[in-house]
Amino acid sequence: MTTKPITAIVFPFDLFGNAGTGNGARLLADMLYELLEDTARETRSIRTRAIAERLEIQECPFDTLSHFKSWRKTGHTFAARALNNSRFCLWLAGNHLGVLPVFETLGRQTLVLQFDAHLDCYDLDCTHATLSHGNWLLHCQPPGPKIIALGHRDLFLTERQKKAVFEACYPIETIAESLESVLKALKAQVESAERLWIDLDLDVLDPAYAPGVQMPMPFGLNPQQLLRMICELWSDKVVGMSLSEFDPGRDQQDRTLELLGWLIERIFLRVVEEVAGE
Repeated sequence: MTTKPITAIVFPFDLFGNAGTGNGARLLADMLYELLEDTARETRSIRTRAIAERLEIQECPFDTLSHFKSWRKTGHTFAARALNNSRFCLWLAGNHLGVLPVFETLGRQTLVLQFDAHLDCYDLDCTHATLSHGNWLLHCQPPGPKIIALGHRDLFLTERQKKAVFEACYPIETIAESLESVLKALKAQVESAERLWIDLDLDVLDPAYAPGVQMPMPFGLNPQQLLRMICELWSDKVVGMSLSEFDPGRDQQDRTLELLGWLIERIFLRVVEEVAGE
C-alpha cells in the first residue's frame, strides 16, 4: 500500500486585516497535536492511527519583526516544499491574506475551489491600493491559479470585476436554489483540471453554525452543504486545502472549533482512504 504523507503547515499570519485570527491557526495546531497524543495513548485499533502515521506538523514562527518582514517569502518556501514532495497539504492560516503564498506557488495548472463569503478583490474607495486581506487576489503574482468562487454574498462588485479574477462565481442564492445544477457544472470544470486546491474562508458558513469569525455575514452555507460539496467534488487531484479566518475570541462554546476539528479529521481520513483503496 502506498503511503501518502500529510503535512499540516501552521501559518498564523494575520496582519493587514482581522488581527487575532493567528490565534485560531495556533489553536487548530494544538488540536492536531492533541489528536497525535490521544492516538499514541490508545491501545486498541482506531482509524486516527492511519492519520497519525502520516501526519507531520510544521509551524512558521511569527515572533520577531524579521519573521513578519519575510512572511511572503517564508510562505512560498513552505508551500513549495510540501507540494513538490507530493504531500497532501493542510494550510492553517490566520486571516485569508495568509493563503496568498500558496496561491502564488500553485500555478496556473491548479483549479482552486474557493469557499468565501467575500470576493477578496475589492477596489473600492474604502479600500487601500496597498495589499490587504480584502484585495489580496489582485496582488497575486502571475501565473496564479484558476479560481472558482463558491458561496459568496457580495453585493458590490460588478460582473466585469468578478470575471477579471474568477473563472466562475456561484453566489449563495444560486447554491441555495439549485445545488444539484451547481454541482453538475462544477464537476465538469473539475474534470478538466490538472490538480485541485480547496480554499476555505470560514465566513462562508452561516454564523449560526460558525460564529468564530471577525466578519460574519448572514445567509451563509450550512455545514451539510459545505461537506456535500467538498465530498462530491473530491478526487485524487486534490493536493491540499487551506483554512483561514477562525477567530477563537469570537467563538461561542467552542462551536466553531468543534466543527473545524471534525472537518479536518474527515478530510485527513479521506486522504487515507484514497491510499488504502489503491
